Amino acid sequence: MSVPEKENSDPGTKKKLGYSTALKKIASFCAYQERSLFEVRGKLEDWGLHAEEVEKLIFRLVEQDFLNEKRFVDSFVKGRFGLKKWGKVRIRQELKMRQIPNEMILEALEALDEREYEETLNFLAERKWKLTKESDLYKKKAKVSRFLLFRGFEPDLIKEVVDRLAIA
Repeated sequence: MSVPEKENSDPGTKKKLGYSTALKKIASFCAYQERSLFEVRGKLEDWGLHAEEVEKLIFRLVEQDFLNEKRFVDSFVKGRFGLKKWGKVRIRQELKMRQIPNEMILEALEALDEREYEETLNFLAERKWKLTKESDLYKKKAKVSRFLLFRGFEPDLIKEVVDRLAIA
């Protein structure tokens, strides 16, 4: 090979972190932004720590309030809806991938303001409708609907909005 490889490129030669070093690194990881238990556990396992060390570290992080799943879920929902303009379906899927309990997901999604949610859906639909250069009404409705579905909005809400835009 022409490019010199790193010493630890082979996963078998990876250095294992000590408990105190791992605690400092993972605390910094959690302090940077809210993290889920799933993400933290994955990071610790990637570092080559044993299961009992991982559990001790997680307990310590929760105890020191570096790790709080409820806070993570609330932050995630607000960020994905407020900044990325995602709908409830997509937010729910992303949280399930991070192994968040269903009750916590439902509670956070219910906290979203319904009026703001509908305004966001209408804004996205109207903007996409104007930007879609399609003469065939059926195709235009399909394109806008697919866009909104990808964003994670509910199909029944999408149908209402797109039908209203088609009439206007």
